[in-house]
Amino acid sequence: MNKKKAAAFLLTAAMLCSLAGCGEPQNGGSEELKKITVCLDWTPNTNHTGMFVAQAQGYYREAGLDVTLVQPPQNSGAEQVCASGQAQFAIGAQDTLASSFASDTPLPVTAVAALIQHNTSGIMSARGQGMDRPAGLAGHTYLTWDSPVELAMLERLVNQDGGNWADVKLEPNLVTEEAQDVAHNPDHAIWVFYGWGGINAEVNDIDVDFFYFKDLETIFDYYTPVLIANNDFLANDPETAKAFLKATRRGYEDAIASPEAAAQMLIDADDTGALTGSEELVTASQKWLSGQYVADAEKWGYIDPARWDGFYRWLYEEELITKELPDGTGFSNDYLE
Repeated sequence: MNKKKAAAFLLTAAMLCSLAGCGEPQNGGSEELKKITVCLDWTPNTNHTGMFVAQAQGYYREAGLDVTLVQPPQNSGAEQVCASGQAQFAIGAQDTLASSFASDTPLPVTAVAALIQHNTSGIMSARGQGMDRPAGLAGHTYLTWDSPVELAMLERLVNQDGGNWADVKLEPNLVTEEAQDVAHNPDHAIWVFYGWGGINAEVNDIDVDFFYFKDLETIFDYYTPVLIANNDFLANDPETAKAFLKATRRGYEDAIASPEAAAQMLIDADDTGALTGSEELVTASQKWLSGQYVADAEKWGYIDPARWDGFYRWLYEEELITKELPDGTGFSNDYLE
């Protein structure tokens, strides 16, 4: 067994051991733990795995933290929960935060870590329907969330590729199983994140075409999802914020090193039932995302200022936000180790 395989084996064994209760947190429960709430943006999925691993491995307790991962309420999103102070951290996205940062009363939150280093979203369609490039959407049906940013991005890509955005038929996106939808409706094109929607197609042997936004326009390589934090919390207790991010980083590093063990931790921790019956998809998604959490960045969580600022600059130029945002608006790398 070579050194890399030996290291991976030992890490996997250690992670599985923690599931069986083989170890105790370093503080032994003797110190009072600081309570931290993290509001997820959806039910548990492989974007979140590092936090569930950090919890299962005892990394948060070792850092003196008692962390609770919760779902967003039906009447408001995770970003609003964090802004209100009900959660110290939450999952958000750079594009959805933009309009708030540009408003007269911006949400008091800051993105403090990128959970995935690059924008892994793009357009999925049934294989061979001509929608393997943006111009091909003309004459077909695109399932939309009717977001101004979403539609502006697609209009730009379709028209720049030689198609006519006016020829794209828009219908509401009510789909939860994207690969299965395009298999049954070959006229449909859907925006998906490859780490779940694309891997779902692979696992179920559904032939699809797919193109990434980031490969067509570097300006669209924005950050989604991101970990955001409440501004008052950051100002009043920066050391706890740093401790949380350090422990979370360890969780994501474990998920990168041993994706199968990490996937099992996520499955075991899910108390919503959302992952039941999807164990094969979770594991396949975890293996794929293990290469996306850090990718080519200098470290986990790092947010490239040029990419962040460039996307917000484009939104202002396209009049998708009401005012120009100064460089550095809405994010910070200062809390990363």
